[in-house]
Amino acid sequence: MEQFAQFSVDGQRLYGMLHTPDAEAPAQGWPSVVMVHGFTGNRTDHHRLLTLLSRALAARGIASLRFDCRGSGDSQGDFSEMTVSREVEDVQAAASYIRQQPQIDPERVMLLGYSMGGMVATLAAAGVRAHRLLLWAPALPELWLPLLSGGVLPTGVIDRDGWPLGRAFLQELPRLRPLQAAAAWSGVAHVIHGDADTTCPPEWGVRYAQALGCDAAAIPGGTHNFTSLETTEMLYAESLRFLGGG
Repeated sequence: MEQFAQFSVDGQRLYGMLHTPDAEAPAQGWPSVVMVHGFTGNRTDHHRLLTLLSRALAARGIASLRFDCRGSGDSQGDFSEMTVSREVEDVQAAASYIRQQPQIDPERVMLLGYSMGGMVATLAAAGVRAHRLLLWAPALPELWLPLLSGGVLPTGVIDRDGWPLGRAFLQELPRLRPLQAAAAWSGVAHVIHGDADTTCPPEWGVRYAQALGCDAAAIPGGTHNFTSLETTEMLYAESLRFLGGG
């Protein structure tokens, strides 16, 4: 079953889609996955990556929540207010929301983070008591540091392909420590990275895996958005294996 979801953070409404299996739930409830989209992304994301994965998970007895962070997709808020810390708060609220849903096992709520969402999910994992953590092509703050030309913060917003990137996002970047958060987290994790990713280098995925003490799977020919049918199929197969407990 698919139904619209909504919850609030600091008085702003966040919208998403809750997927649950079309079968009788086990006694302890369904395991579930909270999905965190990437920078300028949304709950569907590139070529419906998150939508189609949610449906594949439901067919295998795993619920999921796809949602738009504040300032993205259909959720309230302005993108100029977006920071990584605010998105961590959004993930915490999303995890709380799904735990309150009927037939969901509150002890088996997993996180999947894609690109910047991978960094956000890593920083949120301990606070939400994630059962498992899956990262797709995770980003590091270094991706945006070149925007701080000469180390000087802009006085207002930066126009990033029509997205108003705010000063607070850039100001926070040097203070973020996702790899330290990964090293401090002791849960079960997995990293998947395309070996042809030119946005977030595959080496970043290796660094995350080393910090998490987990395996990293390389998708041959995989770009940052896994933009082929073959690489998407490999991404899904590896993701379903891990999220299903394999």
